[in-house]
Amino acid sequence: MGENRGKGAVILATLRSRIADGEYQPGSNLPAQRALAAEFDVSRDTIQRVLGVLEDDGWIESRQGSGSKVRATLPLQLASPTKVPAGRVALGPFVARAFAQPVVELDVFTFTSESLDTHMRVQAEAIRTEQIPAPERIALRILLPSDAIELPYPRARTPKDAPVDGGVQELDRILQARTREIIRRHTSSLRNALRSLKTDGLVDEVEVKVLEVPLAPSHKLYLRRGVEGLMGPYRIVERTILMDDDTEIEAWDVLGLGSTLIRLVYDEGDPNAVGTVFMKSWQDWFDACWHRYASA
Repeated sequence: MGENRGKGAVILATLRSRIADGEYQPGSNLPAQRALAAEFDVSRDTIQRVLGVLEDDGWIESRQGSGSKVRATLPLQLASPTKVPAGRVALGPFVARAFAQPVVELDVFTFTSESLDTHMRVQAEAIRTEQIPAPERIALRILLPSDAIELPYPRARTPKDAPVDGGVQELDRILQARTREIIRRHTSSLRNALRSLKTDGLVDEVEVKVLEVPLAPSHKLYLRRGVEGLMGPYRIVERTILMDDDTEIEAWDVLGLGSTLIRLVYDEGDPNAVGTVFMKSWQDWFDACWHRYASA
């Protein structure tokens, strides 16, 4: 029974990761249950339970006789990943490379940590099910926007030159509150997923540090110190946000999961290489921010 639950968690995290990275496009069908059961070597009952969770969480929709389809409107911060263009990289392989090392060290600057949470849970479950060796140590530092600042997005969309009335301000308050909850939920989720590896005796040392800073990210940044880094902008878009009570709000929002990331690699032999300069400058920036606001 416990093994089945473990496999289900791995399948759930894997399917979420595939949707997040755009492998399964919004509006497209997932593979048939029989095919998924064969791929993961589990029963169709297990696949059905996993698909039920994905549907409840708003990732897919299922119809009798039509299979399961990725929702056209995904949960907040999951706005329409597009087909991966040449030169673009995904977060999943980056995190997997980090977890292939004896010591996992990651520094992250992000808006909600939703995409990071997805991929961290994939790796945590892979460790639990012995699909990958357990690292000796995991050290993660995350910079997130503080509750003390007013976020520039998401914001209710109003016609040009329309007066800002109390109704619009209330919609903004609702959107901001939901975004803060998204941040808290996913930060707690990834922290628990990693820390439980230590409490369960699977990883000797786990350190997850989250620091709130008075900055609203215009980009997301992932750094493996002295090795490689990913960076990509948050693109502002017009979209409909589906709230928990099924109401819809037309809003200005930013693309999170599925946004474009560029990878650059540190070159020890060339201090002037683009990747080396990128890694040094952004690592210095991250360390300076951490020192400045951790001591505030």
